[in-house]
Amino acid sequence: MTILEEICSRKRHDLMARKEQMPPRELYRQVEAMMDKPRSIRSLSQALKLAQTGIIAEFKRKSPSKGWISREARPEVITPAYQQAGATALSILTDEPYFGGNNECLITARPLVSIPILRKDFIVDEYQVMEAKSIGADALLLIAACLSKQECRTLAHTAQQLGLETLLEIHNENELDYIGDNISVVGVNNRNLHLFRTDVQTSLNLADNIPNEFVKISESGIATAQDAKSLYHRGYNGLLIGERFMREDNPAQSLQQFIAALK
Repeated sequence: MTILEEICSRKRHDLMARKEQMPPRELYRQVEAMMDKPRSIRSLSQALKLAQTGIIAEFKRKSPSKGWISREARPEVITPAYQQAGATALSILTDEPYFGGNNECLITARPLVSIPILRKDFIVDEYQVMEAKSIGADALLLIAACLSKQECRTLAHTAQQLGLETLLEIHNENELDYIGDNISVVGVNNRNLHLFRTDVQTSLNLADNIPNEFVKISESGIATAQDAKSLYHRGYNGLLIGERFMREDNPAQSLQQFIAALK
């Protein structure tokens, strides 16, 4: 079993316990109540279109391949500092076993920032889409490698119905067919999710294959300003970067320096 298969299997198992603690019917009632209350729209796709650098700064404590990155990192400190440093949007890991995150990280960050928040997790069930809405996310991640095409379409449709945008993550040409209705942003992950190795060339190779009507970003393994400039030159609207910033004592300052280097 690959790391990705292990994570998805664990996710489905853990969901059974979560549904016992919070039955889907009760979660749906909470979401319905939220839908009745109008709030300002924080569009990830629009933010990326309008941004100069389009950095989605990630709050990430841990990784399956490298272990703890920043065990004591606090969302109430780092996420508002990311916004102040110039982040276009935030990505917050809500997976606990493999990434050291949880829903509370996103709940904590939500009132402290005004930029869009992406819930980054391994979404395999509509229950998680409703969860994303209930905890204040503006967008959620769908990973093509975790889903069938029909599952992806169903989850993206549910997200759209709830007023959430969807970031579709692909890794190779075979997954380009997942791009379709209700997808707001297409992300190319430079990390091979089976081997957990990264190569920015993955994004460069796929750049021309993503239809121009979609906002597109590159994810993972973006270490230098030169990497970023190469990706922007190939048409990417933004970059999702986490580990590079989170390994520093001051992640927001690292982000600020990265943006300055781009200019």
